[in-house]
Amino acid sequence: MNLLNLIGRTEPLFEPDIAAWDTVLSEAVSESRFLVIGGAGSIGQAVVREIFKRQPRALHVVDISENNLVELVRDLRSTLGYIDGDFRTFAIDCGSVEFKALMRAVADSGKGYDHVLNLSALKHVRSEKDPFTLMRLVEVNILNALATARQAREHGAAKYFCVSTDKAANPVNMMGASKRIMEMFLMRESAEISISMARFANVAFSDGSLLHGFNQRLAKRQPIAAPNDVRRYFVTPQESGELCLSSCLLGKNRDIFFPKLSEALHLTRFSDIAVKYLAERGYEPVECDSEDEARARADELIDRRQWPVYFFESDTTGEKDFEEFYTGEEAIDWDRFETMGVIQNPVGYDSQALDRFLSEVHRMRQTGQWTKRDLVELFQSMLPAFDHQDTGKYLDERM
Repeated sequence: MNLLNLIGRTEPLFEPDIAAWDTVLSEAVSESRFLVIGGAGSIGQAVVREIFKRQPRALHVVDISENNLVELVRDLRSTLGYIDGDFRTFAIDCGSVEFKALMRAVADSGKGYDHVLNLSALKHVRSEKDPFTLMRLVEVNILNALATARQAREHGAAKYFCVSTDKAANPVNMMGASKRIMEMFLMRESAEISISMARFANVAFSDGSLLHGFNQRLAKRQPIAAPNDVRRYFVTPQESGELCLSSCLLGKNRDIFFPKLSEALHLTRFSDIAVKYLAERGYEPVECDSEDEARARADELIDRRQWPVYFFESDTTGEKDFEEFYTGEEAIDWDRFETMGVIQNPVGYDSQALDRFLSEVHRMRQTGQWTKRDLVELFQSMLPAFDHQDTGKYLDERM
């Protein structure tokens, strides 16, 4: 499958900068010990691969998905083989007592981590459909990021990297807002440990994404559904790994890396990708007028090397009309790299606001009582311009 062709490109996005800085990146990796949190997810695996192929002294990977860790190891062994450094995986939660014990044990051994990269996240807009998943989003995207940054500092790490999202720039959904609040907390932590981050677009065919769903639908002989009015920027999994590693090793304290917009990176409709995807698989898309029609005609069409598709206008909660990587208030370094921009954050944060946020979250979690409205209002207290758009319709109501 020609991934670049599907997302409307012919060349890798970051190739000029990766080539220019590869010696620096490779030397830094070869001299360092790494911990990658959430390393078995799509972005995490891409980051692990970028580190692994540059021969680190140690590479430890933590993820809650035991199955994905198994596949990560099999994939690395089947492509890159082995390294001389210490490579291990741990099927544990970064918010658990087991993770704390791991961090302590590694530090006590005298071989602590130089770089801690956190790729764990609840990334789906559909996560805001109920108050319980929303609180889990707060825990993973904010509380765990804060806790792991502090543990990295306490155990002697030189750098902490955490993935953010383009949706953190002028957020309209709770997922994006949670990442923006996470950035605010990490700015405060940057007074004690060097921290960098990255914002980037949709990772094409990442686990759980709509494009990944195309593979699932094809395997199960099911219709493909996609919005025909939503345009998004896409990066490949490898490009996501390159951007994150570049930010971690080349970024200064409080830097946030993002892809520069260019002719190589432009907005693409999901429905257009679906048409290209089916053509590459040898199928002619047949547009249906409803989900019911698409389901009913699946067997008939597929047997004729055709595929039922249902394209629709988006009306679900949290969808942004356009994507952006930075706001007008943020200072941007456009000159350091050819293909990557860098948001340069000043030293500054409202400690009282951050503490009030934590206090209120802890109160809710201790009592076990909160509503979706409680969390939305709490987010708005941190982000006064946060325009939460709730249409009352959610992605779980779509095919």
